[in-house]
Amino acid sequence: MDDIDTRAQESGAGFPRLLTIREVADILRIHPRTAYRLVKDGHVAAIRVGTQWRVTEEALHDYVAKGWRHWKPEPARARTRQPRQCKLPLDDTDTEESL
Repeated sequence: MDDIDTRAQESGAGFPRLLTIREVADILRIHPRTAYRLVKDGHVAAIRVGTQWRVTEEALHDYVAKGWRHWKPEPARARTRQPRQCKLPLDDTDTEESL
């Protein structure tokens, strides 16, 4: 592995650092299952290596930056108290008079 890193540095081709799903979950402080869902749903760009997913640091930075750009605080809601509506019982005389 060190041989590959040394050759990549000498040739100038920098390989991006690849993160596992567990590392992504630790960085975002979420459950690994949630991180996996983000990858499967296409929210975080990833590549599949064999049977496992890998996420580049740049893809993770892009996901976080995109989240900050689209997030807007919700305006404070006005809390108005609505009066209760109660149904009053009708007398038999009221229904007969209206007929």
